[in-house]
Amino acid sequence: MIRFITDSSERKDISRKILESLPEWFEVPENREGLIQESGELPFFAAYVDESLAGFLCLKETSPDTVDIAVTGILKEYHRMGIGRKLFEASKEYAMAKGYSFIQVKTVREGMYESYDKTNAFYKGVGFKKLEVIEQIWDEANPCQIYIMSLKSAVGTISTRRSYRGNFSPEPVPEEDLVTIARAGLDAPSGCNKQTTSLVIVNDPETLTKIKDVINPPVAKTAPAMVVVLSQKINAYRDRCFAVQDYSAAIENMLLAIVELGYQSCWYEGHITDEDRICDKIAQILNVPEGYDLVCILPVGKALDEVKAPVKKPYIERLRFNGWK
Repeated sequence: MIRFITDSSERKDISRKILESLPEWFEVPENREGLIQESGELPFFAAYVDESLAGFLCLKETSPDTVDIAVTGILKEYHRMGIGRKLFEASKEYAMAKGYSFIQVKTVREGMYESYDKTNAFYKGVGFKKLEVIEQIWDEANPCQIYIMSLKSAVGTISTRRSYRGNFSPEPVPEEDLVTIARAGLDAPSGCNKQTTSLVIVNDPETLTKIKDVINPPVAKTAPAMVVVLSQKINAYRDRCFAVQDYSAAIENMLLAIVELGYQSCWYEGHITDEDRICDKIAQILNVPEGYDLVCILPVGKALDEVKAPVKKPYIERLRFNGWK
């Protein structure tokens, strides 16, 4: 479990406990006490396993568009359990939500110490790129390597998108943002360019209430806006129709645009297209003409609750090169 810690004294206690438990080889020529003091004022994430403290990560703004991983640590007994990745994902999501363009980390240059090479490999593994080596940033014996990640790239957005089923802020979503989201969906690839996907943006409170009232069990009750996805069965050639692929691509594009703009959403399809045909009730409210299937709703709004990352299998279990081997 990852928690965002707001209490200053609790942050200092956590960072002190972790940092003082780390082996001597971990220490770099920076003042640990200074890091502990700073941690009481900076964005701070703590990781727990069965309510036991396992590690922490602290961020620090270095420019209006860049945030650093200032200091982090994981207790030895919790190594190789994915704690570091979860802490990093939480910090990256925080940085994206705050509008930062880059996240970076400074570490000892590759080849200096075997132990730090493992740390460098971790940062590269989660998507950081080497920027430069800065001599004497710590001292002559330990030149610093900077790793940086763009938070505005498509790959960065893909890696941090989550299905959000929590509560939304009542703050309205600006119409221009809703149009940007919808256009991202309509710009998606379409089989033989048949363009089988259409969209309805719903931001009128009265209409939203009518739609939410027919969704049972309820979902997205607090969302201030919604994108409704419609599909037409148009054959591309012979009897081949790619409508499902078309609207799937459109939905993924919109989910990424939603996160890029600082909002959250969830792909609700099975819930509304099940045997009770909630989709037909929504279509009737929206006066959808015949020939269109209502296949999905995407709530849109600012998240009030924690955006949680699902547990995923390691990439190595699902990724192969040049065959299955």
